[in-house]
Amino acid sequence: MDAAQKLILFLEENHDQFIRNWRNKSVISEDDIYKEEVVRNGWQMYQLIKKAIKNPLTEDEIIKLANKTAHERVQANVNISEFVFNVNTGRSEVVKWVWDSGIPSEELQPFIDQINALFDKFSYLAVRKYTQIKEKQLEEKELYINQTHKERLTILGQMSSSFVHEFRNPLTSVIGFTRLLQNELPDHPYLEIMRHELDQLNYRISQFLHVSRKELIESKREEVNMSFLLQELVEFLYPSLLDGDVVIQLDIDPSINMVANKDELRQVFLNLIINSIDALQQMTDGSRTIQVVCVENGAFTELSITNNGPKIEEEAIHAIFEPFFTTKDLGTGIGLYICKKLIEKHDGEIYCRSNDDKTSFVIRLPNTLKSEKSS
Repeated sequence: MDAAQKLILFLEENHDQFIRNWRNKSVISEDDIYKEEVVRNGWQMYQLIKKAIKNPLTEDEIIKLANKTAHERVQANVNISEFVFNVNTGRSEVVKWVWDSGIPSEELQPFIDQINALFDKFSYLAVRKYTQIKEKQLEEKELYINQTHKERLTILGQMSSSFVHEFRNPLTSVIGFTRLLQNELPDHPYLEIMRHELDQLNYRISQFLHVSRKELIESKREEVNMSFLLQELVEFLYPSLLDGDVVIQLDIDPSINMVANKDELRQVFLNLIINSIDALQQMTDGSRTIQVVCVENGAFTELSITNNGPKIEEEAIHAIFEPFFTTKDLGTGIGLYICKKLIEKHDGEIYCRSNDDKTSFVIRLPNTLKSEKSS
C-alpha cells in the first residue's frame, strides 16, 4: 500500500472526529439560516481532499462547492471574514491530522502542499463569487433607487402639468387684479403683503415646472449685474426679512457682470436666501443675520450666502442637493435640487459648508460667463 492509499484510509477512518473537532472550533452564528449546510460543506471539502490525493481535481469540481458556499454566505447575511476563518480552521485541522497519520514526513510533504493548494483555490473562488454577488446586489439596489427617483420625477411631472394649468391661470388673474387695486389704492397696507405672497406662490409653482422637465431647456442669456440683481431680491424679500427679524448684509463688487439667464440666477439666489430665513427662525436668542458676498476668485466668480443659524449635520450636507431630500417638516425637497441643476447648467458648482457658528452656500461660476464690458 503506497503513501496515498495509506493517507486516504487514515482520513476515512477519522472523518467523524475531524468534522467534530472542526465544528467545535468554527464560528457559526445561531441566526445563520444555513448553519447545518456549513457542516455539510465542511464534509464535502473533506471528500474533495481525499479525492485530490488520488487524482488532481478539475477546477469545475472546486467551483461547484465554492459557488454553493458563496451563495449561502450571502443569503445568510454573514460577514465574509467568518467564512475565511472557518476555512482556515478546517485547513489547520486537516494538516494536523495528516501529520498524525504515521506516514514519514518526506512522503507527506507533497500531500500537504496539495491540500494547501486546494484550500487556497477554494477560498479564492468562494470569496470571488461572494464579492460578485454582493456587487450585483449593490448595482441592483442602486438601479432600483435611481429608477424610483425617475418614477417619482415622472409622476411629479405629470402632476405639475395638470396642477399648473388648473392653478396658474386663476393665480395670474388674482396677481393682475391685485396690482390694479394697488394702482387705485396705493396706500392700502394689505395689498403689498398680498402681492408679495402671491409672487412667492408663483415662484413655488415655477419650481415644480423646472423639476417636472426631463432636462433643463436652453434659455436666453443676457448681461446681469450681480449687485443690482441681489439688491432687487432684498427689496422683494423685505417683508419676509422684517417678519423673520433677519438682517441681511450685501458685500458685492458693483462691477461684476455675468452673461447668464437672469431669471434662473434669481431663482437660485431667492431660494437660498429664503432657506436661510427659514433656518434662522430656529434661533431663540441673538441676532439673525445673512451675509451675501460676491467676489472674483481666480478663474471663477464666487458668491456665498451665509447665515448664523443652526449647523447642518455632515450626513445631511451630502444629501441636501438630492431630489426630495428635506429637513423641513413641510418641505418638498426640490428647491436645492433645482438650484444645483441651474448652476450646473451655467457650468458652475454649488456646495454647502456648515459649523456651529455659520452655514454657507457657495456658488462658483466660471469667468467665461463674464460680459465683455466687465472683463
